[in-house]
Amino acid sequence: MQQEARAILEEVRKGIVGKDGLIRTAFLAIVAGGHILLEDVPGVGKTTLALAFSKTLSLGYNRIQLTPDVMPSDITGFSLYQKETGELRYQPGAALCNLLLADELNRATSRTQSALLEAMEEHHVTVDGVTHPVPEPFVVIATQNPVGAAGTQQLPDSQLDRFMVRLSLGYPSHEDEMELLRRKQGADLLSRITPVADGQRLIALRREVGAVFAGDAVLDYIVRLTARTRNHPRIVQGASPRAALAVTAMAKASAWSEERDYVLPEDVERVFADTVAHRLLLDPRQDLRGSGQLDLTREILEGIPVPRVC
Repeated sequence: MQQEARAILEEVRKGIVGKDGLIRTAFLAIVAGGHILLEDVPGVGKTTLALAFSKTLSLGYNRIQLTPDVMPSDITGFSLYQKETGELRYQPGAALCNLLLADELNRATSRTQSALLEAMEEHHVTVDGVTHPVPEPFVVIATQNPVGAAGTQQLPDSQLDRFMVRLSLGYPSHEDEMELLRRKQGADLLSRITPVADGQRLIALRREVGAVFAGDAVLDYIVRLTARTRNHPRIVQGASPRAALAVTAMAKASAWSEERDYVLPEDVERVFADTVAHRLLLDPRQDLRGSGQLDLTREILEGIPVPRVC
């Protein structure tokens, strides 16, 4: 892995214990220009992960706790009348930052979710007909509780499709939890983290990732994988072309992290499940074996021949 990428991951690991694979995937999504959805029970480190990346990358950070009474203007900002001048002055909302942690997204109303969606997709917000760009780079790390938790509602498919990856930290192992308790006795975990890069450097890293070459054999492999999700008997709604673009971007980031300027099929295999699974809508009538979205993506990977790349 590139020395700079390794240094960034090493700093983030000071705040998150025993989740090296997840930290790596989250970092790949960030340098690929995507947004991250963390779905898990409370208290496993979702907020800490976002804070660790913001501190390591020196990103301007905002956090908003989403509840049913949060308004779209809390995301986008609002116009405030100035009595002295008789003019409206724009007051920035939570989205006007480099890294936004949107906590418990599936507790927010549809209108508030739509306001966040605009910022994620368009990289701007609109208030009173005036467009305000968000700072670059711009990353959203949203968290949601598992569907069925009190006060939650399932996110629309269109919202899920805007997240490059969906990840789950899960509970730590016994050894990792012991290490977490040891570290917390000394000082706050995040106080140990030192900045390694900044926003401008992250923009440069994204350009490097974008320049990685993906040949026709690899692109054909990605298309065949996503096409299989659209005609699978247990999938009602398969992966969109946006998903294929996301897999390509993540595969490029994977190749870049391995110090290659070209993508191999193994890069696609490494990122496919985390990038595609949350975009699949399963048919409950056909899903008799009880396997979930991740299981199906692994099944699809096993069923599509891997191309030979010279």
